Amino acid sequence: MNMTITKIKSVCIIDDDPIFIYGTKRIMKEVDFADEITVYNDGLAAYDGLKEIIEKGEELPSMIFLDINMPIMNGWEFLDEFIQIPNNNNNNSEEITIYIISSSIDPRDIARIQEYEIVNNYILKPISIEDLHSIIQSIGS
Repeated sequence: MNMTITKIKSVCIIDDDPIFIYGTKRIMKEVDFADEITVYNDGLAAYDGLKEIIEKGEELPSMIFLDINMPIMNGWEFLDEFIQIPNNNNNNSEEITIYIISSSIDPRDIARIQEYEIVNNYILKPISIEDLHSIIQSIGS
């Protein structure tokens, strides 16, 4: 099956679980999901790293996979800080999309996602090839 696949230029994974990161990067490479994959192990490292990219005048990854439960700064705290910083992506067609990734479907978390315009969806861990395909289809249409 030879489909023209939309490929994401740059993706960011924010998660403290090395096994999840390894598996996700592996399947992203397998389906040729993104040109570049950046990884941060907690919300604070991600916030600092992404802020640095903005300060350099560069574009942020257009897609962020964000874990909720992390040490130092969790996913919600990261989101609250992240939405405050102006980014350079507004000048181009690639807006930033955030997918919340978690190992539990807590109805309170799902309700909380609605509060953030930047959050597209909730993905249950582990991320599957099907999840990546449906993300690609959603941006391709």
